[in-house]
Amino acid sequence: MPSKQDLLDLQFIAARHQLIELAAFLDRLDRQPGPADHRLAAMHLALPILLADRPDRARAVLEAFSDPTTEPTTQASTQPACGAWEKNGKQKAAS
Repeated sequence: MPSKQDLLDLQFIAARHQLIELAAFLDRLDRQPGPADHRLAAMHLALPILLADRPDRARAVLEAFSDPTTEPTTQASTQPACGAWEKNGKQKAAS
């Protein structure tokens, strides 16, 4: 198993790049007017998890975007997946 130093040496630049890309995406969103969106709300729930001192951050972030219900729906409310669960059950189509 690689050491912490090995992981930093191997993956730091890629992780840094992903964080900068995410920051740029959020900056672009902030510059545009528009209504609230459940996908952005899910992202806001997930972001603090990244800073939490816990061993299951990847699982917790995934769960922040996931539908927690256990009962199947009788009919899909939209065809394409949108990447985040909308609490009222109406998924918005990805644009």
